[in-house]
Amino acid sequence: MEQKKIDRINELAHKAKAEGLTDEEKVERAALRQEYINAVTGNLKAQLDNTYIMDKHGNKTKLTRWGEREPK
Repeated sequence: MEQKKIDRINELAHKAKAEGLTDEEKVERAALRQEYINAVTGNLKAQLDNTYIMDKHGNKTKLTRWGEREPK
């Protein structure tokens, strides 16, 4: 997500606390927040997809989703 959009989220948050937001600003804030959440979630998923667990014997196992097993 672009820094400009993050700055806008912060501007809207400060304005909401200080004086309130118009209906258009509330819609903009909701859209920007959802975009931010999607970006953070996507980055986390990408990081976890490249995560391995190493056991005490030095064997690396790819991290899988809860309840899934790695193919043998």
